[in-house]
Amino acid sequence: MKTCLSKLTVSFFLFVVLILIFAGLGYTQEEEISKYPSRPITCIHPYPPGNMGDLAVRLISKEAENFLGKPIVILNKPGAAGTLGTAAIAVSKPDGYTIGNCQPSPMFVTPLLEKVPYHPIKDLKMILQYASFNMGVFVKADSPFRSFKDLIDYARQNPKKLTYGTPGVNSMPYFIMEQVAKKEKVQFTQIPFKAGSETQPALLGGHILFGAGEFNYSLLEAGQLRLLALFREEPAEEYPETPILKEVGYDLPMPMPQTLGGPKGMPDEIVKKLEDAYTRAMKEPAFIKGMKDLRLPIRYRNSKELSDYVVYNYNYFAKLLKEMGLRE
Repeated sequence: MKTCLSKLTVSFFLFVVLILIFAGLGYTQEEEISKYPSRPITCIHPYPPGNMGDLAVRLISKEAENFLGKPIVILNKPGAAGTLGTAAIAVSKPDGYTIGNCQPSPMFVTPLLEKVPYHPIKDLKMILQYASFNMGVFVKADSPFRSFKDLIDYARQNPKKLTYGTPGVNSMPYFIMEQVAKKEKVQFTQIPFKAGSETQPALLGGHILFGAGEFNYSLLEAGQLRLLALFREEPAEEYPETPILKEVGYDLPMPMPQTLGGPKGMPDEIVKKLEDAYTRAMKEPAFIKGMKDLRLPIRYRNSKELSDYVVYNYNYFAKLLKEMGLRE
């Protein structure tokens, strides 16, 4: 009898201890959320420093620091067409202290073609979109191609001889141009580079006939490059004389968002704090002026809108790549 009572007492004691431990853990988590952030935040950029995406995320993060009360450290983690940095965001501890730039190709294209250690929808939590990329088709200023139609006409008369540079084999500009080629029944020859910044020197050096992707506005304004079309969903205030592809007959999805995301398990309260801080940062005069100086468009989507946008584009490219015979 005494033995039974002793066992019951021990069991009850252990039960109470477990309750107190779990209660303590829950309290600690709530306390951490309420005090967030209590230390610096790391923001991963999955490409090298100095490109437009890098400059933009540094610009807005500097303003967001004022509303979060802690430093935001930008960590460049390039490699594997942007998937190395994106994977680092996805597998980080979901405590809000590691976030990052979730960019188009690593979100909508590469995961559908290659095995990567993350799923853009299942493993990432979207915070907000704060801008879009300026990408498009550009030629040397002295090029005989004066319009996008000139490129198509040349490609039709010279199969596979129209060479163009992209920021990578499976980059978004490549798939946009492939959709154009399919519609026009022409063939381009892609010359992939490691980054968009390498495309422009190759073009100026005469190694390719046009570039597709990110461009340096200073080269445009210096009269060294000429824009033929923009990969944008809406007309560009920064370049009012340059048509978007839709205006020259190609109504194609071309997601070019600059966004912030984190690992899927981030508490909603922390996501909201980050979303609010970066949303407020978008309204700051220094950010607005900086983006104008960079000739980059400010574009806002909140966490919910951006999540829906990611799902739509991921599904769209899954279908497109299947139609192109690039995936089962």
